[in-house]
Amino acid sequence: MDISDIFIGTETGNNSFRQTFPLKYANRHGLIAGATGTGKTITLQSLAEGFAKNGVPVFMADVKGDLGGIAQPSGGEDFISKRNEQIGFTDFKPQAFSVAFWDLFGEKGHPVRTTISEIGPVLLARMLELNETQEGVLNIAFRHADEKGLLLIDLKDLRALLNTIHENASEISAEYGQVSKPSIATIQRQLLKLEEQGADKFFGEPALELSDLMRTDMDGKGYINILAADKLMQSPRLYATFLLWLLSELFEDLPEAGDLPKPKLVFFFDEAHLLFTDAPKSLLEKIEQVVRLIRSKGVGIYFITQNPQDIPDSVLSQLGNRVQHALRAFTPQQQKFIKQAAQTYRANPAFKVEEVISDLSIGEALVSTLESGGAPSMVRRILIRPPESKVGPCSDDARRMATKADGVGNKYDATQDRDSAYEALKGKAQKATKQAEAAQTSSKPAKSGRANDGIGTKVVKSVVTSVTYSIGSALADTIFGTGRKSAAGRAGKAAVRNATTSILRGVLGSMSKR
Repeated sequence: MDISDIFIGTETGNNSFRQTFPLKYANRHGLIAGATGTGKTITLQSLAEGFAKNGVPVFMADVKGDLGGIAQPSGGEDFISKRNEQIGFTDFKPQAFSVAFWDLFGEKGHPVRTTISEIGPVLLARMLELNETQEGVLNIAFRHADEKGLLLIDLKDLRALLNTIHENASEISAEYGQVSKPSIATIQRQLLKLEEQGADKFFGEPALELSDLMRTDMDGKGYINILAADKLMQSPRLYATFLLWLLSELFEDLPEAGDLPKPKLVFFFDEAHLLFTDAPKSLLEKIEQVVRLIRSKGVGIYFITQNPQDIPDSVLSQLGNRVQHALRAFTPQQQKFIKQAAQTYRANPAFKVEEVISDLSIGEALVSTLESGGAPSMVRRILIRPPESKVGPCSDDARRMATKADGVGNKYDATQDRDSAYEALKGKAQKATKQAEAAQTSSKPAKSGRANDGIGTKVVKSVVTSVTYSIGSALADTIFGTGRKSAAGRAGKAAVRNATTSILRGVLGSMSKR
């Protein structure tokens, strides 16, 4: 497939200048910013189409539910025709693109799953909104599971592990450090809250394989992977943590690629401010590291947000390709933000960026991309081209057809539940219970007849004892005589009596039991 830079529009008032995105520098990341309703979604959709045409797979989150139209061709509405005429876009060709729909809840696309072990304690702690102490306990739980060979796949595995740690808190505290039972209780409550939000469907198997996000279709075009995020956005931390996990997995699994003629994958992160809101320092450092280094793996990340100020400077400084739609200034603070945003662009002598940002029309943006040598180009005022696919949501029929045709349904639609920590700990508990019962049984004293004897039985035994003693005494007197008082006579008499008594007691005792 021939590689060509992505055409995104022409300069306002100058159709002869065609603004493009150079594929060679597309993995240097980018920013799409602007107030609500200024055209960010159109820009996002047009860029996604351009990457797909060049065989670059795309992953994007559909926050508002209006990106599914990429699976259908454009309807050629009046506003599209007018914009094409305005910018001289004569190559416009309505077309659908190969789309794979995904959904953490499995409702509007294939389920996206990962295991508890894969997401790890740091991201899970953020998802559960844990404090530092509670996160420490969670780290101990993961360490304990790792050393005991316990596989953590889903939420029931983690619950079973936490229950075990709670029951053995003293021993585990001595080995790993203080384990607070109230902290364990808090984690359990947060897990329940997460489950009520539907996140339990995210943890399980089969886990997502990244290679399934990096496919091309039969024509060599990149698949556009769309994550249904309209429901997911009701749990902002779950949304942000999931996307950060995905980025981290890409960073860890992909090999070094060096400078490529085009990216291996482009990742669009809508509502990017959620990634950084209330994020602890350790997490911000991880995000910065991933953004800085993942480009060497051939992955480009594009953040979509309302204001560039939503993104920390350490990350913003790494975003080389920028599309700035209109910003509105109704307060002194907002005016300050606009001034700061204007200062990040390479100046254009034809206009003042600070003044133009507030005057941009819908579908118009200030654009600066990386050019030869990786230096930022001079900022230009650009009319963004319309997408060649449908603008807005796709039809239910189109979604069903795309889901059946994408080739991954058989792999992910059915859930697997293999033996893991839950089953191992449950089996261990059952074995311990049986051993305890067996030990208790073996330690009980043998049942004594006296303990269960009734009154009648006790009377018979008393009579037997009395009779046998009397008969034994009589026999002894007959043999030795009643008057003998010597020690030998007394000993012999006692021996005869005892022997006789023992024999008769056995005989009469057997009779009494019948």
